Amino acid sequence: MLIRRGISGISSKFLRNRSFSQSLLGSSHRLSREQGGGHSCSDSTTTHKGYVCRGTPYSFKSPLFGGFTHHLYHQSSSSSSVVEEELDPFSLVADELSLLSNKLRAMVVAEVPKLASAAEYFFKRGVEGKQFRPTILLLMATALNVRVPEALAAESADSISSELRVRQRGIAEITEMIHVASLLHDDVLDDADTRRGVGSLNFVMGNKISVLAGDFLLSRACVALAALKNTEVVSLLATVVEHLVTGETMQMTSTTDQRHSMDYYMQKTYYKTASLISNSCKAVALLAGQSAEVAMLAFEYGKNLGLAFQLIDDVLDFTGTSGSLGKGSLSDIRHGIITAPILFAMEEFPQLRKVVGQLEKDPTNVDIALEYLGKSNGIQRTRELAMEHANLAAAAIGSLPETDDEDVKRSRRALIDLTHRVITRNK
Repeated sequence: MLIRRGISGISSKFLRNRSFSQSLLGSSHRLSREQGGGHSCSDSTTTHKGYVCRGTPYSFKSPLFGGFTHHLYHQSSSSSSVVEEELDPFSLVADELSLLSNKLRAMVVAEVPKLASAAEYFFKRGVEGKQFRPTILLLMATALNVRVPEALAAESADSISSELRVRQRGIAEITEMIHVASLLHDDVLDDADTRRGVGSLNFVMGNKISVLAGDFLLSRACVALAALKNTEVVSLLATVVEHLVTGETMQMTSTTDQRHSMDYYMQKTYYKTASLISNSCKAVALLAGQSAEVAMLAFEYGKNLGLAFQLIDDVLDFTGTSGSLGKGSLSDIRHGIITAPILFAMEEFPQLRKVVGQLEKDPTNVDIALEYLGKSNGIQRTRELAMEHANLAAAAIGSLPETDDEDVKRSRRALIDLTHRVITRNK
């Protein structure tokens, strides 16, 4: 299979054998300044355990992409062959998202009225969110479209294509149930009182019902997953649930050194946010019968998009408002959770380490930490790291096998557009 733009073949064994920090932030990504303008992360080049931030525009090189260079956000329109038109990724799959929403509401019906009410709480019209993850997966399904052999009759081909699409949409449904279940559990652990602009379920109905509703959604996701009858896909999404628990436990039980480690933070972020998107994208590829190399490109897209998404979330926790975020701003730091902006600020101001160590004991330290953050390049450097991962996600789509199918190309452009939306969003 010919992979576009000279990308070297990917070996699953190679990727498995690399340490997490190497594959995520290590020698696989090197940022370098090109000719021309651009701002720097700080007055001098800043190096942090495996990546170098020297300003924008960026050029990325990695074992995954070989010498492939991608400039999604820094190239002129005349030199870009990827982004050809403005697309609304959500409108491309709007009809399917409507079907998916109705299916989800039907899937979470329960015999006990209070449990049913709790389980459907975030699937009701108006509070189901933008359905970001299902949108990614439906677009990925089209982007990885498999042509049916010409020998098959047209009617048979339509039947196979339709069946495959239903199964891939099933991954999107399962992913959304797992995601919402994790939100319900997280809100209990964080003692949150708002979510998606409304009262959180634990605030409205109590912690016990919220936990049980999350468990119920996970059980329904397992039933739907078993119905796919694909052991590799079942294993992938079961691993996601394990990662969600692992990530939350890492956050709750971290030592001081771990809380101050960027590597630890990124690993936890992968487990809590990016694993669901990456493994679900890979599952869509596997259901389509794609090769291991293409499945890994789908995985890399989801991983890097998920990391970029969370990095921007961490920025917005400091710069957004409660109304725009649908949750309380400064929620992480008020709970003593250290994220990328503060970690970068700590590199510039080592005395900040002592301040953040006292966050939960003395709430006034939050204001002191914010003062240090304001004087640092923490927000800027976090945005730049998010941009790096967004570009890597776009590069994965640009490296998929070539196609002449317009629907496939449109979906790929939409997936790339999502990487831009992720890093430019304000809510």
